Amino acid sequence: MSRFPVALRGYNRTQVDALVGRIAAATAGDSAPAPAITAGEVRESRFDLAMRGYDRRTVDDALSEHIRRLAATGPRRSRPKRPQVRPGWLIGWVQGAQFTAVRIRTGYDVRDVDAFLDRVVAGLRGVAVPVTARDVRESVFRTVRLAPGYVEREVDTFLSQLASALEGA
Repeated sequence: MSRFPVALRGYNRTQVDALVGRIAAATAGDSAPAPAITAGEVRESRFDLAMRGYDRRTVDDALSEHIRRLAATGPRRSRPKRPQVRPGWLIGWVQGAQFTAVRIRTGYDVRDVDAFLDRVVAGLRGVAVPVTARDVRESVFRTVRLAPGYVEREVDTFLSQLASALEGA
């Protein structure tokens, strides 16, 4: 068990010792069954302040190290999988996308956006290199004024949704 320096006003020593004891028992690795403790439990622990308690900064630093070790050795929770998006549905959704046209305000060049979406559809059909979610997020279009364009906000929202859908495909 670790001993921490005592401060005039610090964490309650009994509470800290109890938590550190649980951590030590969980990480000891001996054959006796130990009460399991998770990194989340350590992270959420709170201590009362007391006169002549353990130095708060030292305890916090030590607990941060314990949290890191427990998180690294603890069971990994699997992330729930997203439902698989069918390419046929995705193709129809991309082809059916409509954006508000602008001419006087600035907007994304219609030709650039349409060409990119055509490339996405070709990739989903397998006749071209597939477009990844990263490609969608990094796509850049020319802006035009007094020429056919699309409302930038609408295109950006659609592309964000498309990137999420491609991650699930």
